[in-house]
Amino acid sequence: MKLKLGMSIGSRRRSRLRTAAIAGVAAACAAALISPASDASAADFYTPPSSFATEPGSVIRSQEIPLLLQIPGAPGQWPGTARKVMYTSTYQDGTPAAVTGTVVEPTAPWRGKGPRPTVVVGPGTIGQGDQCAASKMMTLPVSIDITKPSIGVNYTAPETYYMLLNGVRVFVTDYIGMGTPGIHTYVNRSETGHAMLDGARAALRASGAPADAPVGFAGYSQGGGAAASAAELAATYAPELNVRASYAGAPPADLEKVIPAIDGSTIAGAIGFAINGLTQRYPEVADVVHRETNASGKAALRQISTSCIGDIIPAYGFQRTQNWTRTGETLSAVIARSPGVQKVVGEQRIGRLKPNAPVFLEGGLHDDVIPYGQVAQLAADWRAQGADVRFVTNPTPPILTKSIVNHVVPMLGTFLPGMEFVLGEFQK
Repeated sequence: MKLKLGMSIGSRRRSRLRTAAIAGVAAACAAALISPASDASAADFYTPPSSFATEPGSVIRSQEIPLLLQIPGAPGQWPGTARKVMYTSTYQDGTPAAVTGTVVEPTAPWRGKGPRPTVVVGPGTIGQGDQCAASKMMTLPVSIDITKPSIGVNYTAPETYYMLLNGVRVFVTDYIGMGTPGIHTYVNRSETGHAMLDGARAALRASGAPADAPVGFAGYSQGGGAAASAAELAATYAPELNVRASYAGAPPADLEKVIPAIDGSTIAGAIGFAINGLTQRYPEVADVVHRETNASGKAALRQISTSCIGDIIPAYGFQRTQNWTRTGETLSAVIARSPGVQKVVGEQRIGRLKPNAPVFLEGGLHDDVIPYGQVAQLAADWRAQGADVRFVTNPTPPILTKSIVNHVVPMLGTFLPGMEFVLGEFQK
């Protein structure tokens, strides 16, 4: 079933909350523009202890942190109190992994049925360097490190603020390898889903909430892929969770289609995030990358592995990956003629398992980095298995192709309907 994005949803109270959410996000952006530094939390918080609880979702440590500070003329303080946490998740081979994130307890009451629900938010593409971790940018959403130099941006504010206003607990994961040791395994289907699902477990434990309290997942772009992965892995990886709904906007469900679309775009460097992550887990990918990349490609991948989204745009925007290879082929062409790598890329495809709760799925008809066709295919794959999928097509016409405008604009128009969908499922 498709929805029209312009349809009216909710009551007058919902409309007031929507207005307040937008105002709060605007305040967040204003604070970011005038703030020169990031969260100054000690680096040792992100270094796991020599031994820790191995049960997925265990809270290893936590620490109170401030949210965005009030600025003159802006709405009141953010409606919640935050703690960053280190929790246990698992690598794709089942080995325990220490991951970090942030749990935000709302000050607003939950007015729905039953215990307060929790939504786990997966950040969109924010980078691969440890300095890019979302939990390091919850006090100020922009991080500037002049020693690298590096610019990080945390744009999870819209989802977070909206849910807090409605009395819903929010957990924002940093994903595996972001902030903590090791390479962030960008768009790794299993590790991304595990980080989201174990984030839900950790949020319930850190807040002292009932184990069967409702949970949901939300995200756009990389975050949309994380939410989609969590949605379909929930039944087998975390069957005890009371999953009610997920919002997955523009998910990169099929990397074979996504990688060539990103090549030559403003965020072409994000291909490096994906290659670095796959190289970290799959020796066959590491062998091909070492053999097929030239000196420039190897240097680019090294630099990208410690970069944030704000770094790769000026450094690699509109570049083509054919400049990184020994033969002058694009990385997509190299993957196409490398059966082992093709198999690995295929393993990251989302859509082979059935979500155990309703999903709000969005794709931009002219999205210039996340192809619409592979989102539509995800909807078809899930529906064929009997999943409850509400699929929305954003019709924004082509604007400055490859500039990612057609990726960003649908996000601005879809996050409220997507979050209202999740909220509506919580209220049933």
